[in-house]
Amino acid sequence: MKKLDKLIIKSFIGPFIVTFFITLFVLVLQFFWKYIDDLVGKGLDTFTIVKLTGYVAATAVPLALPLAVLLSSIMTMGNLGESFETIAVKSAGIPLLRFIRPLFIISVFISAVAFLFSNYVIPVAQLKFQTLLYDITVAKPAFNLKEGVFFREFEGYAIKIGKKEKDNTTIHNVLIFERNYSLQDNIIAAAHGRMQISPDKKFLEFYLEDGWRNEERGPSYSINTDYIRLGFKEYKKVFDLSSFKMMRTPDSMFKDNFRMLNVRQLDKTIDSLKTTSREKIYDRIDREVGINYNFIRTKIRPPEKPAGPIAPVSTADIQFHQKVSLAKPEKSSYAQGRSAVAKALQMPHGVGYEQLLPDSAVKQVISRAIDRVNSEKNGLDLIVSEAKMRRKDLRYHLIEWHRKFSLSFACVVLFLIGAPLGSIIRKGGLGMPLVIAVIFFLIFHLLNMFGEKFVREDISSAFFGMWLSTMVLLPIGFFLTYKAMHDSQLFNKEFYYRALKRLKLLLQKPDAAKG
Repeated sequence: MKKLDKLIIKSFIGPFIVTFFITLFVLVLQFFWKYIDDLVGKGLDTFTIVKLTGYVAATAVPLALPLAVLLSSIMTMGNLGESFETIAVKSAGIPLLRFIRPLFIISVFISAVAFLFSNYVIPVAQLKFQTLLYDITVAKPAFNLKEGVFFREFEGYAIKIGKKEKDNTTIHNVLIFERNYSLQDNIIAAAHGRMQISPDKKFLEFYLEDGWRNEERGPSYSINTDYIRLGFKEYKKVFDLSSFKMMRTPDSMFKDNFRMLNVRQLDKTIDSLKTTSREKIYDRIDREVGINYNFIRTKIRPPEKPAGPIAPVSTADIQFHQKVSLAKPEKSSYAQGRSAVAKALQMPHGVGYEQLLPDSAVKQVISRAIDRVNSEKNGLDLIVSEAKMRRKDLRYHLIEWHRKFSLSFACVVLFLIGAPLGSIIRKGGLGMPLVIAVIFFLIFHLLNMFGEKFVREDISSAFFGMWLSTMVLLPIGFFLTYKAMHDSQLFNKEFYYRALKRLKLLLQKPDAAKG
């Protein structure tokens, strides 16, 4: 390795590590802002918070790597340009592409690492993260009795404490409502007492003194009830704390989610969805709908030719089955339904099927036909709904499959934008490079979001939606590389000042000629 390669690699590694951890910290912080309401007040221990933070950080790595590559490449090339090292390299006859080749190789290596991380680490981290987040979300708030506030987290009880001493044990003016979901509530009122948790931390124990227990007995629908009022010197009330412990859901609950699969598993699932979905839908149609319409070749004797041969039903005659399936008489009255069915069943010879029926049976036959059409329509609606769900499931799996490749390749694409930009602007530090990096990353992130939404809504294919950001930014990267190779003044304010000055002189010449 030449000294020039060591120089540029050493200049790149430091900013990359710093920007990567800063980006990761911001993404993790964004998660806590989003789920702060589900986390606060649950009494989470330090180990659980550390585990959750680790899982969130692991899932954010594929998104943090492209931004870190973009920002660090702009900073590296900007620092070298600001210290005129880039100019010295070019004056020595070394082209820009040769100068940034080591960084390009490193970006390709980072892209490969990002793919391996997405394929093997992210599914496990997502599984652990979703399971832990589910347990935290469904857990009850931590046990906390406050003065003058009813505590309702115990099933069937509401507890109010008038005053609590600083030792958090001695309590005064205690009210306990026993709610049994009827018109009668039992009430325990005590002047003071003690509150403590059992040694095994499974129960909350109240030792109440100088109080009354008020109870009403009898059927709630009658006024003939008994009211009982008992006074006590000492009374013990125990509450179960097991419902306040965070449950541990097994990982198998979320293992089939598309986010928890690697590329090989996604390939297998996608292939299964593509091959079996259509077959299952057709089988269900044949089993639930088609079995009722296995029409035979009916023979009908036309009334105008009573002595002639019996003619089989023609193709035009069989088309009435399709007309029946398309008719929607359920929203009409009986008369309208009869007219619609009669029109649908009209024979090509001018003879309606209802004319072949006795007058006493027409109404019954048409009513049964309407009921049959409604029933089959409802069955087809259910089948269509299932088909849409299967197609949606297939789209989500395709999104996750393309995401593993597109986010990894984004490291290379954003490097092709960051390196020439740094060479053009020639500004180091975290000022201008950070502003430009945030702008391009926002464009990249928004295009990713829009493309994924297009796929979810079935507006575009999975390939176009998930690779939309790459297809837009890659030509920009090639354009900026071309400009950097030719020492473009794209971000030089003096260039635009001189251009505006020339334009102003050109606009003033016609006015001078007229004068």
